[in-house]
Amino acid sequence: MSDKKNVSSSLFGKENYIWMAIGAVIIAIGMFLMSGGKNQDPKVFDTNVVYSFTRITVAPILILLGFVVEIYAIFKKPKATN
Repeated sequence: MSDKKNVSSSLFGKENYIWMAIGAVIIAIGMFLMSGGKNQDPKVFDTNVVYSFTRITVAPILILLGFVVEIYAIFKKPKATN
């Protein structure tokens, strides 16, 4: 008889799913920050609220970071179990 390694039938391991969840949470936070708030007076257009640093810079960086974490989670090899 030949020796066979114990190969899991699952494509992803538990750690992969944890990393995927972390990436999804980071993306959700970025989307939430991008949605931002609203003006106090709906008749007045306030550029400071619409084009704030959080909406224009921080939120897209978080979304891209979340996608990087998702790619890492997909390509990470699951640990072999004995």
